[in-house]
Amino acid sequence: MDEPFVMNLADAPTRSHPRRASCIDFEADDSPWPDLGVNVQIMQPGQPNCRYHSEPVQEDFLVLHGECIVILEGEERPLRQWDFAHCPAGVEHVFVGAGDGPCAVLMIGSRRKDEAHYPVNAVAAKYGASVTSATDDPAVAYSDWRREPWRPIRSPWPL
Repeated sequence: MDEPFVMNLADAPTRSHPRRASCIDFEADDSPWPDLGVNVQIMQPGQPNCRYHSEPVQEDFLVLHGECIVILEGEERPLRQWDFAHCPAGVEHVFVGAGDGPCAVLMIGSRRKDEAHYPVNAVAAKYGASVTSATDDPAVAYSDWRREPWRPIRSPWPL
């Protein structure tokens, strides 16, 4: 059930994965918000937040700390603290940590459609963020990453 609440970022549930960003997630696993997804992802240098993909809905991103690159439509763009990236529906993208330390990015996206496309992309592949064959199935896109489970951790951010 979707109910109002207040939570400090340091108290939000956080999970870590060896191949991708740690995710600070405000939503309970059993009750995702119906309209909008909100999380903060922490990437180490060279670490992607997910697989390179596009979605049929808008997504927006704000770099809260550190440096990263965003690969938008196959092109690398450097980002630093307080940079904002807007991805209209259908824009291919992924974030990768950069610089000398962790990067924290606020990620906000519509939940109106839960569909994604995972294309093959050579730039994303440099960071282990591309699929080897295009797919619309997240289970296929993340099949090799799913061998290593998420684990709950103490939030690494705010620093």
